[in-house]
Amino acid sequence: MPRHSINPEGLFDSLQYGFSQIAAGQGSRFVTISGQVGWDADGRMSGGAELLRQTVKAMSNVRLAMQAAGGSLDDILLLHIYIVESAMSEQAAIRDALRLFFPASPPAASWIGVRSLSEPDFLIEIEALAVLA
Repeated sequence: MPRHSINPEGLFDSLQYGFSQIAAGQGSRFVTISGQVGWDADGRMSGGAELLRQTVKAMSNVRLAMQAAGGSLDDILLLHIYIVESAMSEQAAIRDALRLFFPASPPAASWIGVRSLSEPDFLIEIEALAVLA
């Protein structure tokens, strides 16, 4: 069952940033996706040092992983988005990328600033939690 997004009054408008306050799903199979980055299948950086391009590639990798698990982006309930400190001022790029992949009814998300990721070229890493029927 696809995600049901909820954005109650009394909480800030997270939709402007490309995510929902609450995402509910129903199913019997949980899928967790390891952190995806801007690498292609050969481990080459797709997007260089540009946050928007790295975010789009990371989300494309999340979509590919969801398809391999038998689902789609609509099944994702939660994203954990890790952003290196040096790129935190470019949050509009993350918002724009999320809106490309989730134009309506986006999942819940946490944006977490970190000092660094596992490779110096990584600006962003995205994990996903989904539920499939």
